[in-house]
Amino acid sequence: QVQLEESGGGLVQTGGSLTLSCRVSGRISGLDSVGWYRQVAGTQRELFASISGDGRTDYKWFVKGRFTISRHSANNTAYLRMHDLRPDDTAVYYCNPGRMVGVYYYPSNYWGAGTQVTVSS
Repeated sequence: QVQLEESGGGLVQTGGSLTLSCRVSGRISGLDSVGWYRQVAGTQRELFASISGDGRTDYKWFVKGRFTISRHSANNTAYLRMHDLRPDDTAVYYCNPGRMVGVYYYPSNYWGAGTQVTVSS
């Protein structure tokens, strides 16, 4: 059984930093990439960063230069380092194992509970 566990969220002031972790347990075949999503209550979950099995990354414009996605395959963990956080980064953050073809990310149906990030002004 596949389980995802996101951690590292919390409350931070504008301009602060956080590092999120996503640990994947269980056997997943054919899904060698990881995407980070976020969701504000009442809106759709949106992809903003992804990393392929061979380390290629892609970011949406609103996090580019502030967020960095990485992975440590040996321990099945992906990371998201976030700097210069802003109030509009406030959301629940989720990771997702999937496939990345070029810059396109294809998510799976595996989701964790997410981790809340709150940025105060």
